[in-house]
Amino acid sequence: MMVHRPRKAPAAERNRTAILDVLQRVLPPTGTVLEVSSGTGQHAAFFTPELAPRRWQPSEFDQALIGSIEDWCQRTDSARLLPPVELDASDPVWPVEVTPPEFPISAIVNINMIHIAPWTAALGLLAGAGRILPPGGFLYLYGPYRRGGVHTVPSNEDFDRSLQARDPQWGVRDLDDVEAAARAEGLVLDQVIEMPVNNLSVVFRKTG
Repeated sequence: MMVHRPRKAPAAERNRTAILDVLQRVLPPTGTVLEVSSGTGQHAAFFTPELAPRRWQPSEFDQALIGSIEDWCQRTDSARLLPPVELDASDPVWPVEVTPPEFPISAIVNINMIHIAPWTAALGLLAGAGRILPPGGFLYLYGPYRRGGVHTVPSNEDFDRSLQARDPQWGVRDLDDVEAAARAEGLVLDQVIEMPVNNLSVVFRKTG
């Protein structure tokens, strides 16, 4: 049996409490929360016990991280934390559509992905949310954003340059562009919440 060593991301440790506070206020009270791009799995392990009775479905595109998520799942004493699934947000059909969880997905959470991925991944995420979420379901996004085409602080502009230097398809997205793409998928902007370290919590609601 292969034993995985769980990975730890410092950013996940820093932001988890602030994000949890928002999730406790905005998520539907029941159902399964699908986390797209779970990374190391730290958020899934931390959030699940705090968000009972909701179930938490982690997922990840990077196969190298699946083992870390599995290890965090094993270390969490909660039957509500489901095994991770491989999921590419840009795919036209997601695994959870082919094999839905026992308790229907009522919300989708995506933390720190769309600026470290091609824009096609962000569009795929919004399209998937439009397909999967029920009327009144929520999509929660967390990360840095430009607003009105302008960076909110100089540090975000520096971060944006560093991302594009690593990959020209990456970069801090403009919230107006995200909102327009979301609207095309039947998702309306519900809340924008200022978060620590110049990040935003952005909450979309699926219309009927």
